[in-house]
Order: sequence, then structure tokens, then C-alpha cells
Amino acid sequence: MRATPALRRLLPALFLMRAVGEAAAPAAALPDLSTVPADLEVPVARAVAPAPGVRSVMTTAGWAGPAVRHTLYLPTDWAPGKRYPVLVEYAGNGGYRNAFGDVSEGTVEGARLGYGISGGRGFIWLCLPFVELGATGPANAIRWWGDVAESKRYCLATVREVVARWGGDERAVVFCGFSRGAIAANYFGLHDDEIARVWRAFICHSHYDGVSERWPYAGADRVSALARLRRLGDRPQWISHEGSVAPIADWLRRTGVAGRWTFADIPFRNHSPDWTLRDLPARRELRAWLQDVLRP
Repeated sequence: MRATPALRRLLPALFLMRAVGEAAAPAAALPDLSTVPADLEVPVARAVAPAPGVRSVMTTAGWAGPAVRHTLYLPTDWAPGKRYPVLVEYAGNGGYRNAFGDVSEGTVEGARLGYGISGGRGFIWLCLPFVELGATGPANAIRWWGDVAESKRYCLATVREVVARWGGDERAVVFCGFSRGAIAANYFGLHDDEIARVWRAFICHSHYDGVSERWPYAGADRVSALARLRRLGDRPQWISHEGSVAPIADWLRRTGVAGRWTFADIPFRNHSPDWTLRDLPARRELRAWLQDVLRP
């Protein structure tokens, strides 16, 4: 049985906890997302020119496509000369499928968290790759980080291009990710001071840097994760997880870092970002949180 949520605010403006259960129900005991009809359908990514309501597959200047590519979605209310906040999404690891039918392809085309967050309006939605370097040149990495330096170079160049060409607001760039992408919020987004400066806020769904030291990459240890976390400063993070977010909240409490964290349990069994494609209380709360943190 789930415990009654015990914490709402620990420190004003620093630590907000919503529905963080002290004990999580077994995954199989929770309802499946398929029991709630989706009210959003993610646009198919196509190799077409950017336009309002279109999701385009593109390659940033300086890289040879299509082995390296990203997707760019301009909102339906996009107009030249206006500025829009930018959701920069990183997908989960590819090759994932569980007993509930949840699938992660690890591709930029398969990412969907940002579209669920925005509903297709008011935000530019950018899905970026981790870039690996191979014998035949750079390519999108389906699992983990690829080459971090090259991934960072592609990220910074693409964000600059979106700001310059498509009206992205450089003061309102939000990191968002699911699973691998959620770990990446700190592992990659706070990897060093240069890339850490890009982000206004962070949305992390399912997993978090430092919670497990068993993930198979260098720097998964908690000492390294804590060094990255300290680059966060006072920028807010939304942190959610299927079932219970309590293990993440516990890890962050024990770091001694005072952060502006909002925690949300997603009361479904699915390891998936697809809860954002449904009219659920958590999605409404996430959208309200995002509007609040983007206010000047």
C-alpha cells in the first residue's frame, strides 16, 4: 500500500514535493497508461523544410547528414520575428522493451516528451542526439552518450542556430529528457560550466543522475554526480518517475545541496514519456510549473 504523501514544502522556494510516496506499489499493481485515452498525437518527423506545425529532420551546418541529425518542431502559433521558449529533448536508450509493451528506440524521431509538454503550441521543440564517432564518421548514438565532447558541440551549435534562425529565446531554453535523457539532464546538461549556462530549467522523467552507480558509463559514481549537481545553482528541476520518485528525492536530500526541485509520482506502471500525451493531473501540473519558471 502506498504511504500518504508526507511532504509538500520543506523550504520555501527551494524544495517542493508533490505526491512522493514513502513506499511504492509494485509496478504490476499500478494501472497501465493504455487505460487513459491519449489526446495528443505526436507529429511524424519528415525531411521537409521547417514550418508551423511541422516536425522536420535536419542536420546542423558543419556535420554531414543524415547519419547525424535532429528534429525541429515549430509550434502551430509560430510567426517570424517572435521569440519562443525552446524545449531541448534527449531520448531514452534504444533497444528497450518491457513486459508492458513500453518501447524506447533511442532516436530523435522517436522522442515525444517535449510535444506532450507543449501540446504543439507556444514552444519550439528540439530533439537532439548524442553523437558517436566511428570509423565512417559521426553518427547518432542510440545508447548512452556517444562522444560527450562531440555531443556537446552539436548541442551548442544547434541551439545557437535555432535562436538565430527560428526565433528561439536564448533566455528560455529548457532541458527535458526521459530515462537516458533524464539522467542526461545533469550528466550532460551540467557536464561543465559552458553547457550548464545554456539552461533555464530542467524536466527529468524516469531516472536521475547519481541514483545508481551501476549504469555502464564513466562518471556514474555519486562523487562525480554530486560535482555535476553543484553546477545547477538555483535553477528549477521537475523530477518525475513512474510509480514513485522517492529514491530520487532521498538521494537529493542526502547530497546536502539545496535545490529548487519539484517531485511528482506518476501513478502508472509504464516506463514511458507517454503520460504527457494524456490529460492527466500530472501533465497539468507540469505545464503550470513550466509557465511559472519561465516568467521573467
